[in-house]
Amino acid sequence: MGLSLKLSSLCIIIILSMALFSDLKLADSASPDYTNLIYKGCARQQFSDPSGLYSQALSAMYGSLVTQSTKTKFYKTTTGTTSQTTITGLFQCRGDLSNNDCYSCVSRLPVLSGKLCGKTIAARVQLSGCYLLYEIAGFAQISGMEMLFKTCGKNNVAGTGFEERRDTAFGVMQNGVVSGHGFYATTYESVYVLGQCEGDVGDSDCSGCIKNALEKAQVECGSSSSGQIYLHKCFIGYKYYPNGVPRGPSSPSSSSGSSGSSSSSGTTGKTVAIIVGGTAGLGFLIICLLFVKNLMKKKYDGTFSLL
Repeated sequence: MGLSLKLSSLCIIIILSMALFSDLKLADSASPDYTNLIYKGCARQQFSDPSGLYSQALSAMYGSLVTQSTKTKFYKTTTGTTSQTTITGLFQCRGDLSNNDCYSCVSRLPVLSGKLCGKTIAARVQLSGCYLLYEIAGFAQISGMEMLFKTCGKNNVAGTGFEERRDTAFGVMQNGVVSGHGFYATTYESVYVLGQCEGDVGDSDCSGCIKNALEKAQVECGSSSSGQIYLHKCFIGYKYYPNGVPRGPSSPSSSSGSSGSSSSSGTTGKTVAIIVGGTAGLGFLIICLLFVKNLMKKKYDGTFSLL
């Protein structure tokens, strides 16, 4: 009997472990990763730091940015004990991130900046959900319209009416960024668009920056089904979903205009996974119970034969 109970307990533990592991996998797959590296920009010149003052100022700046990321999605600060060692830094999170996601994203940036750029006099590290920028006093300023990075999808959808839908979505998004005071995401006829300006840019300048970025997207990416354009003071991204924009963590946080039919592929996939996992767990439980029952029956029959 003791052996039967042990086997039964073992079966239950295994089943519970399988269920927990499946839930963890589903939770992990459902969580978007906002920490993927998009690009880095590192100044060529390293700062001379025999006294360690630059390092102290840089560490203080990093600490301040990470701390503030639990409260806000944009923060700019200046650290340093002298005018020569002054460092200005900022971070910004995507407007649709929660405070926890923002902190999780920003807290990775100091280490990444050190690994990717070392102790350069200026650096910018852009992740999919946030970015960090710092520069020492006197660093040459660049135009807010300067393009820092671009990426265009490999799929070409010319001749499908995509360009017209994309351009209309661009117009909706440009207006939305102004009314949203620096951030807007929406869908229009299966085109998902997102735009954001640096937190200290006014509405008028933001509109001009976004317009510039959209024009660059039209020229640089052409008929590509997706693209991202990063200017110094703003960025935009878009993606075309022929079967409808899927609902989920990465779906736009707001919607306007005529949206395309939504795809439930993400939800369907999770439902199927739950059904399959539950069915497998139930089947394994039945097998365990039958095994224990058969073992107990054999032991019971054997006891009578000995008498």
